[in-house]
Amino acid sequence: MGTFEGHLLPGLGLLMYAIYYSSLMSLALLRKQRMLKHPLLPRKLLGCRLFLPVSYEAVVKVAIPAFATVCEYYYPLGVNRLKMIDWKDPRRLFVFKDNWEHVTMFGFFILSGIADIVSQAQRAPWSVKLERAAEALTFYVVALLMISHIENKSVLEIRVHLLFVLPAFLLALMLTVEIWVPDNAPLWVLKCWMGLVLSTWMLQICEMYIPFTGQPWRADNPTDLAFVTIFFCWHLVLGVTLLIAIYGLCSLWHHHYSSWTKTLGARYQRCLTESSREELEKLNAEAVAQDGGV
Repeated sequence: MGTFEGHLLPGLGLLMYAIYYSSLMSLALLRKQRMLKHPLLPRKLLGCRLFLPVSYEAVVKVAIPAFATVCEYYYPLGVNRLKMIDWKDPRRLFVFKDNWEHVTMFGFFILSGIADIVSQAQRAPWSVKLERAAEALTFYVVALLMISHIENKSVLEIRVHLLFVLPAFLLALMLTVEIWVPDNAPLWVLKCWMGLVLSTWMLQICEMYIPFTGQPWRADNPTDLAFVTIFFCWHLVLGVTLLIAIYGLCSLWHHHYSSWTKTLGARYQRCLTESSREELEKLNAEAVAQDGGV
C-alpha cells in the first residue's frame, strides 16, 4: 500500500462505507427509527436465488478487501509478495513486512463482513452486538498495525500515520460503546463523522505521493510537517461539511418521497369489493329490465 494506488483503493472503499453509513444514519434520524436498518440484496440476484439474506454493506466489506489483498501480493503484474520467510538468507528472516500488515488489516475487514452475514442470517438478539464487536475489533487492529507500520519511516510518514491512527482508534471506541448502546443517535453521528475523516485523510495521503502542486513534501522541513497537522484539522471540518450535505440530501429525498407517497394514497383509494359487486348487479338488473320493457 506504500504507493498512490495502494492508498487510493482503501481510501475510496472507506469513503464509500462512510457515505453509505451516513445515509443510513440520516434516514434513520428522519424516520425516527431506534435502530439502523441495513437494506438487503434482492433474494434473486443475477438469476440465482440467495440462500441467506445479505446486506450491501457485508458485500462491500468482503469484496473490496479481498480485491485489495490480491493487489498487495501481485500488483504490479509480475511480482509475487506472497512469500513471508526468506529461507536463503538467515540474516533476513521475514520479508514484505508492510504488505503483510496491510493484508492483515484487509483480513479483519473480511472477517467483519462475514460476521455481518452470519448476524443477518440469524436475526437473533445478539446479532447487532456481533456486528459492532467485529467492526470494533477491525479498527483496533487498524490502529495497532498503523502504529507498527511507522517503524523506520521518515518524520513526515510518522506524522501522517499517527494522525490516521487517531480517528481509527476513536472509531473503534465508539463501536465498542455501541455494543451495549446500539440505539444512541449522537453516537451514530460521531461515528459517521470519524468515518468520513478517516476516509478523506486516507485520500489526502494519496496526494502526498503525487502532489497536486508538483512539489514533493519534504520530511526535513518543519513548515511541511506543520501543514500536515493543519490539513488534518481541515479534514475534521470537511467531515462535518460532508455529513451535513449527506443529511440535507437525505432530508430532501425523504420529504419528496413522503409527499409523493401521500399524493398516491390520496389519488388511488382502495375499492370495496363487496359494495362494488352489489352495485354492478343492480346496474345489470336495471339494464335487463329496460331491455325487457323495450
